[in-house]
Formats: sequence, C-alpha cells, structure tokens
Amino acid sequence: MIRKALTSLAATLALTVTVAAQIPAGTPVSVRVSSEISSGTARTGNTFQGTLARNVVVNGKTVAKAGTPVAGKVTLSKPSGRLHKPGVLSLRLTSVSLGGQNVAISTSPVRVVGKSHTRGNVEKIGGGAAAGAVIGALAGGGKGAAIGTVAGGAAGTGVAAYTGKSEAMVPAESVVTFRVTGSGLTASATR
Repeated sequence: MIRKALTSLAATLALTVTVAAQIPAGTPVSVRVSSEISSGTARTGNTFQGTLARNVVVNGKTVAKAGTPVAGKVTLSKPSGRLHKPGVLSLRLTSVSLGGQNVAISTSPVRVVGKSHTRGNVEKIGGGAAAGAVIGALAGGGKGAAIGTVAGGAAGTGVAAYTGKSEAMVPAESVVTFRVTGSGLTASATR
C-alpha cells in the first residue's frame, strides 16, 4: 500500500516539474512560418503560427528545441499602392510553447518591405513611350513620333498602374529571425 502511494506520488511529481530558463535580451530566435504572410491580405493584429527553425541555446544549454510551436502577431500591415509605396509588414513573436504551455515572449519587430516600384515603372512607361515614338515615326514622320511618344507613355503608365502592386511577402516555410527584447525572458512552464 505504501509502495502504491509512493508510486502515485512520484508520477504526480513527474507531471508537475517546472521548466525555467532565462533567455537574455538579444538572443536570436529563428522561426519557420507555417503559411504565407502578405501585406495584400494580412491585417494589423492578425496572428501567425510557426515552429522554431533552430534550437534556442543559452550558455551552451538548449532552452527550446527546433520544431517547438510558436505564435506571432502582425503589428503593421500596409498594402502596396499601384505606382508608388511598396507594401510593408511588421511581425513580432508573441509566444513559445514550453512544456506543453504557451509562454509569452517579447521580441523586436521584423520589418519586411516589398520591392521598389521605380525601376519597373520607368521600364514600362519608357518602353511604351519608345514604342509609341517608333510607331508614330513610321506612320507620320517627326510629328507622328512626338504624338506616338505621348500616346505610348500614357499606355505604359496604364500598364504600370495595372501591374504595379509590390506587396511585402513572407513565403510559407520561410525562416525569420527575431531577437528577444527588454531585460530578457524568464520562460517557465509546468509539465
């Protein structure tokens, strides 16, 4: 009977072991995101899921293993404009699952910006103007070339406006590295 009680007590104690680890500020935390995050569809306040891409190691000791579930939040999402202002995303990590429980974590934001519109717009508008000038010159000489340049430039501007969105994007399965902020994090969870 005493043996049975001690076995039961040992099993209960094994389930209530507390895992505690100090994760200092500046510690990198690499996360593999589960699904695509785009400034065109994500909204500020949306959450995202992922897993640790690498072990989190502090003073030579693994605090959290690769594959551990994590969660984060979109802290800023601005969609791209048509001819200017590429899309912008800002992401923060909010929790790490330790011992089966989500433990809050504070990280610096990771900012992702879409590609600049300038080069693509210049190519589309300039290409349209050049093509218009050639067609106009063939059709009506010097005066036709001038008219063709204006018409081609307008057509190129239309193409740039139609195709010109440049969203900020974090593809699914991408690895994003966050850094722990503040005075660090004491992560504790009961197993």
